[in-house]
Amino acid sequence: MSGELPAGARLRVRDLALQVGTSVMPVREAIRRLEEAGLAERVPHKGAVVKGLTLTELKHVYDVRILLETEAARLGSAIVTPEGCTRMQQSCDDMARAVEDGGIVDALNHDEALLTILYSAGGNPVLLEMIRGLWQRCRPYKIFGARRALDSSDGTLWTFQPRIVEAARNHDGSACAAITRESLLSAKARIEETLGASASTAAHLAGPGNA
Repeated sequence: MSGELPAGARLRVRDLALQVGTSVMPVREAIRRLEEAGLAERVPHKGAVVKGLTLTELKHVYDVRILLETEAARLGSAIVTPEGCTRMQQSCDDMARAVEDGGIVDALNHDEALLTILYSAGGNPVLLEMIRGLWQRCRPYKIFGARRALDSSDGTLWTFQPRIVEAARNHDGSACAAITRESLLSAKARIEETLGASASTAAHLAGPGNA
């Protein structure tokens, strides 16, 4: 999730066990869980590798996130308590500090904590469970897009959360849903652009005369 291991990197059980100072058994279990979460995949003649990022999967995952999270935001904002809003604001402030420190993973964790409070308020645990599963599946994409935003000094990625908190305080379900949708579309477009540029560069480097 930190991006330390790039897409396609082999997850060799014994090497990882040596690196983290444990036996091979928990490493095998960890790799199995990574595969279940969509963060690793089995490749013939290679074994488990860090899963690559594709535009097709990005589109599918974010399209479903938009459907589920706009509804979760609408439901939650209508009945979230003042205490819940206070906790959301704290997560928002923690996220802003993490961004300033360059802590992408920490910032994303605080963002998800904020949204978990909001979505939980809606009272539908099945909806929240599905959304969390999608968060886990698309975490590499989120890190990819957030890193691009940080590297290019694009602060727009982090401007939606204060607006979501404000809409929740006002119990404005329509506004909260609209901001959530806008946020997800913005993130999707940023990642699409970056993945597209990366694919173009890779194709150019693999073209005639570059072998």
